[in-house]
Amino acid sequence: MIRQASPKLLKLLQPIAEGLGYEFVGAEYLSQGKHSVLRVFIDKPEGISVEDCEAVSRQVSSMLDVEDPISGVYSLEVSSPGMDRPLFCPEHFEQFNGREVKLLLSAPLNNRRKMTVTLINMRDGIVHAELEGEAIEIDFENIEKAHLVPVFD
Repeated sequence: MIRQASPKLLKLLQPIAEGLGYEFVGAEYLSQGKHSVLRVFIDKPEGISVEDCEAVSRQVSSMLDVEDPISGVYSLEVSSPGMDRPLFCPEHFEQFNGREVKLLLSAPLNNRRKMTVTLINMRDGIVHAELEGEAIEIDFENIEKAHLVPVFD
């Protein structure tokens, strides 16, 4: 299962980003004691500026202060998904058909947990991809992390 923030936290974050006019790409919470991080990814067609991140950060911080969904100390980061955009949900895999993606799997497939594949499509919870010229099928639930491979023109 792709690592991301809890469903409860996602339900609090998504309306804030979308209400401000951004695409809510996703969020991840990395629990590391005093160095825990809540990372929120936003996007828009013309790209994300520092001002965009500040606007979302202010609103998210206010909500977090009121709702208090995370116990303990953590840092909040709001950013663009970047060229190596993380993929969090099945819709992301559909959106980027034909693109190369780096995957980290929970359980090995063909004796590998790390691989770079070309996405073909996503159907019924199965990612259809090409790995080194061979067609493979990956259960979406087996994907721990996924990122686009940046394309430089």
